[in-house]
Amino acid sequence: MGNFEFVKRLKGKCDFYDRLPERSTSNSAGYDFYNTNDVICKSHEITMIPTGIKAKFPEDEVLLLFNRSSNPKKKGLIILNGVGVIDSDYYNNNENDGEIAFVFYNMLDHDVRLEAGEKLGQGIFMKFAKIDNDAAEGERTGGFGSTGK
Repeated sequence: MGNFEFVKRLKGKCDFYDRLPERSTSNSAGYDFYNTNDVICKSHEITMIPTGIKAKFPEDEVLLLFNRSSNPKKKGLIILNGVGVIDSDYYNNNENDGEIAFVFYNMLDHDVRLEAGEKLGQGIFMKFAKIDNDAAEGERTGGFGSTGK
């Protein structure tokens, strides 16, 4: 089992939307992530939106981040890398405390405003397997893109 927590940079602050991810229905696979502050996604640009959330979960699981189904059609926003991958060792890393972010590209010819409290996307926990001769020994030392080129 795992859990969601607020990152340290937001503890004690009251000027952000403070809602932990949650499932909308009893049969929902994904946990909805919410925008903490108002954000403008500029036309034809990439915007990284931090959620203020980190996730602690077993090392044989991964948290996959998916876009809301309505974002591309209604807002022109796509997740740039298709699916975000959050590894269990991302939690509490030194660079950003394991803060989860959504990286959107705005396909439209105008800016898009996301308000605090709006759903950004959803996260789904999944088990994964390792091959028999797996030899990975590295340790995470940072946040976004920190495991190499």
